[in-house]
Amino acid sequence: MQIDLSGRTALVTGSSQGIGLAIATGLAHAGADVVLTGRDAGRLRAAADGIDGRVTTVAGDVTTDEGTAALLAAVPDVDVLVNNLGIFGAQPALEISDDEWRRYFETNVLTAVRLTRAYLPGMRERGWGRIQYIASDSAVAIPAEMIHYGVTKTALLGVSRGFAKEAAGSGVTVNSVIAGPTHTGGVEDFVHSLVGDLPWEEAQREFMRLHRPQSLLQRLIEPEEIANMCVYLASPLASATTGAAVRVDGGYVDSILP
Repeated sequence: MQIDLSGRTALVTGSSQGIGLAIATGLAHAGADVVLTGRDAGRLRAAADGIDGRVTTVAGDVTTDEGTAALLAAVPDVDVLVNNLGIFGAQPALEISDDEWRRYFETNVLTAVRLTRAYLPGMRERGWGRIQYIASDSAVAIPAEMIHYGVTKTALLGVSRGFAKEAAGSGVTVNSVIAGPTHTGGVEDFVHSLVGDLPWEEAQREFMRLHRPQSLLQRLIEPEEIANMCVYLASPLASATTGAAVRVDGGYVDSILP
């Protein structure tokens, strides 16, 4: 397949590392002008230096009104919006405070809602656009060790479907991507917190055996494998895919439906 995003501007939130950086890199390789966002200007510059393509960076905290306003002032219109920003962590269910629930919803859900409200009208007026939400297998199979994270990802599935209806007939598609357990620096720390200070390959195997035994891939997914799906969904080739929850989960979700 030939994917050409030349002339399109793509914004990926939380893109200084991990899945977000892999998605931004894939979009740039497909020809898009890419905007990286994150709180750390230095890490953003380093990330941009590693991408072969047209890349700009906007540093700021989009969980705040000020950070969101600064981003919208710097980048008033985009053709592709990938809502990747998210936080996760293990915590006993009965010990998750109200403030922690609010923090997870603010970061994982409401930032995506605000940016969709800001950018969808322009896409609709131009008759073309792509909006994506990076969800998780945890949206469907809520993990006992981080139900607050799982529930926010469940919410993103509903947000995605709802905004897809808002964009109906406009040439704008809205989808969520159900990412399976993925190998990032943050996940390495998470894995070690659950299985102990083992050598990485052994720790990964033990984590998958004990905590993600449903995976048919039986390994962590690499960020680039998630990015491949996101680049496709951002392209004209995916024009008939909207309102969907597309799985890149290594077969983790035990369902014959997407």
